[in-house]
Amino acid sequence: MPANAANGGWADATGRAPVGAPVVAGVPAALVARPADAAQVADVLRVAAAYHLAVVARGGGTRLDWGTPPSRLDLILDLSGLDRIIDHAAGDLVLVAEAGARLADVQRHLAVAGQRLAVDAPTPGATLGGTVATGHSGPSRLLAGPIKDQIIGISVVRPDGTPAISGGRVVKNVAGYDLGRLMCGSYGTLAVFTRLIFRLRPLPAARAFITAPILGPSLVTPLIEAIAGAQLAPSAIELDLPAPPRDPDLRRDAAGPAGSDRIHRSGDGSGPATSGGFSSVPGDGSDQPGARSAARGETGKTREARETREAGGNCSISGVGAVVVLVEGPAAGVAGRAAAVRELLQKAGAEEVHVRAEAPAWWAALPATGSGETLLRLTFVRSGLLDVVSAARDEGAALRGAAAAGVLTAVLPHASPERVAVALARLRVVCARHGGAAIVLDAPPAVRATVDMWGPVPALDLMRRVKDQFDPDRRLSPGRFVGGL
Repeated sequence: MPANAANGGWADATGRAPVGAPVVAGVPAALVARPADAAQVADVLRVAAAYHLAVVARGGGTRLDWGTPPSRLDLILDLSGLDRIIDHAAGDLVLVAEAGARLADVQRHLAVAGQRLAVDAPTPGATLGGTVATGHSGPSRLLAGPIKDQIIGISVVRPDGTPAISGGRVVKNVAGYDLGRLMCGSYGTLAVFTRLIFRLRPLPAARAFITAPILGPSLVTPLIEAIAGAQLAPSAIELDLPAPPRDPDLRRDAAGPAGSDRIHRSGDGSGPATSGGFSSVPGDGSDQPGARSAARGETGKTREARETREAGGNCSISGVGAVVVLVEGPAAGVAGRAAAVRELLQKAGAEEVHVRAEAPAWWAALPATGSGETLLRLTFVRSGLLDVVSAARDEGAALRGAAAAGVLTAVLPHASPERVAVALARLRVVCARHGGAAIVLDAPPAVRATVDMWGPVPALDLMRRVKDQFDPDRRLSPGRFVGGL
């Protein structure tokens, strides 16, 4: 592997370190340790503490570039050797597994007993520990909540090598229950996970994926609200919206933020609710393509059809997005609910609706990022969906995620760090207006050096005090988390 002089670490042609390289977000490590069990993890951390070594834990390495680069790094603690399923109490719907177990392997094991962990692997090779550390849940979030809600017990090793156990095998045993929730999304800055206990769900007898193709954002809100507001208990409502065309002639008729807002306000009197003191975007939108469409009396349905026709010769099927609804349960019930979902989507303006038993190819996967692109996570309350989608599309972003749960992943296209900073600042304002945030998950080195990857965090002082309690010497993933924690 060639050394990359720009970031001082090992990298391939894209500037990113290959999985397994002794590098974390461009920062190389001098040492790698691969313990075989929790006792060896404790031994390694005790030695590291004695020599004041900075340590970063690694699972599958699939999301090791997420987060801020460590401020210093001496040792990578490779947990891939802790990959065992300790116990599967099928009768109690409880799983005990080591942190290095791959999520795909765990799901295959559980499927034999007709059960599952309601968490989706965003990338092949993702481990339980890495998924908990980054707080990722995927489409199943709407059904089961975030991954922190599914942890009922956790075993960790503190930075000084001291083991700690929290929770147990039953939900009623809540002693130390919140420790597992605290560890979720901490990016390995508080302790090293060695064992996790999850509550499980039965595998459904049948599933149906109901897909409504869309070209632009004008139908996103009415389609998702039609399903989210109905009593149909969907397991997931996902949005996949590729980046808008870069050709100005193609973008002219795409739904712009002001235009789409005006169409839905004039059509049904609804619009994105605001939860803060921010004012609306200036201007009455009369010069926007969407406003012109509204002026000639187009509904969301007829407008979407016109957009598809006008772009048809220049837009491949890969440029068409979709709203996809998943319903699960007994076969007879799924068939009836799928038919009801299809009818609601058509009434909300979908020109085409397809019902299939298999998930789309992109289901649960993160949107692809190429060299020079920036990956974001956008969160918001559902009433802010239109504002967030419109702002992201206006910045040229591709979007994918649990739109009904208020969590989207966005990819900003190739751009200078300064342009990314401007787009990120705008998205943070919009997400904050709707009770959420915009954070950078992964980015090229030049972008990392320019922007604050985490943004403002109201509880930063509390988080610093928590860090002081767990890792007073700042040796565990130093600088990887918000505020340099």
